[in-house]
Amino acid sequence: MFLDDTIAAVSTPIGKSGIGIVRLSGRSALSVADKIFVTANGSCPSRFPSHTIHYGWVKDIDEVLLTVMRAPKTYTREDIVEINCHSGIVVLRKILELVLKQGARLAAPGEFTKRAYINGRIDLVQAEAVLDIINSQTQDALKAALGQLQGRLSQKVAALRKNLLDISTQLELSIDFSDRDVQPPAKEELLKMMDRVSGDLKELLAGADRGAVLRQGISCVICGKPNVGKSSLLNALLKKDRAIVTPLPGTTRDAVCETIDLLGIPLKLIDTAGIIQGRDIAEKEAVKRSRKVLKEANVVLLVLDGSQEISSEDLAIAEEVGHRPAFVVLNKQDLRPKITNNEAKRILPGRKLVRVSALRGTGLDRLEKELTDFIWKGKARFSGEILVTNIRHREALKKAQQSIDCAVEAKERGLGEEIVALEVKQAQRSLAEIIGKMSSEDILGQIFSQFCIGK
Repeated sequence: MFLDDTIAAVSTPIGKSGIGIVRLSGRSALSVADKIFVTANGSCPSRFPSHTIHYGWVKDIDEVLLTVMRAPKTYTREDIVEINCHSGIVVLRKILELVLKQGARLAAPGEFTKRAYINGRIDLVQAEAVLDIINSQTQDALKAALGQLQGRLSQKVAALRKNLLDISTQLELSIDFSDRDVQPPAKEELLKMMDRVSGDLKELLAGADRGAVLRQGISCVICGKPNVGKSSLLNALLKKDRAIVTPLPGTTRDAVCETIDLLGIPLKLIDTAGIIQGRDIAEKEAVKRSRKVLKEANVVLLVLDGSQEISSEDLAIAEEVGHRPAFVVLNKQDLRPKITNNEAKRILPGRKLVRVSALRGTGLDRLEKELTDFIWKGKARFSGEILVTNIRHREALKKAQQSIDCAVEAKERGLGEEIVALEVKQAQRSLAEIIGKMSSEDILGQIFSQFCIGK
């Protein structure tokens, strides 16, 4: 990456809307703006005070508001110019083309945020949190991402690194000055210090599964034979008509996916075609896709028609579910029941049974509660604590934990201060990777490539 050049991109989604923004960042941002921006009094952006907005025109293209933000108090810690114009693909493209002709270059995906990281405004955890904020699907997911953007996880990791540095310092002193009678730290005290670090690492890792749920969500497949009310259940949980519902069996031919906010959890509901033997090419493909999403599901809702006796098709689909996490949903409780609780439970032994009427909405509250309890494993709902939401962070914490475990074992076995120090340093390096104190260009490229252009 070249930090001496000036980058530009459209920072708003392309389409018809009230406002579109073309953003520039770099040492030539103001001089580029001077060449394209016209005001009534002939003033130039390079003379505007920082953090001010000015009315004018981009030559022969549009009436705009231009914002000037001078380094270092900007998102990238570089000079930034934002051109607020009327949105529309032609207007935005023409302004961007004009900016590029004046010496700026098109920004790569995530390059504005990458510059903010490289210029020291944010660390790597905070940079990744920007993407998590953009992709948040629930309020709880947003709160977790905001906590990371505010530096809560970074501060915790930095504190752990400092504790490890204190341990390393004591160990290195005893190694480097062994000929001057510098005594190594007392075994009990050293083990106590490493135990405290280990406890903090375990606490962070304990919340990693919950953090992954908030960031990535949970996939929940609704399956069952045709006409048991799968699509009606989907619509009832969504509280809107998303899937087509008819009295005819086999209406759903393809998997229908929608995400709901289940008490803070992004729950991806997937309504599948009835898993049956396909009679034509379309049905066979529907069966194939249903089996694929069922295999990949985090949890399954096996829907039975409570107004009909259990059939061989119900049993065949239950066999497809196998040992996956699942609930038995006995639907159509508004009709005369023909399946007892015991009969329904036998179809998937050991799974919970929930009676509902998707048509009338009864039993849905209990189904949502059972799903929430299953996902959180009986623990309290997210309440603002520091959560590790990123797989990269979790793996680095695991490595740090393993290194501390090895250091403790080495100390207890009396293997020498050098070996203990080596493991402690490895734990430090693992933590440094989280906040970007030690990151390869490949890792940075992988992270920022997930961003949109303009962010």
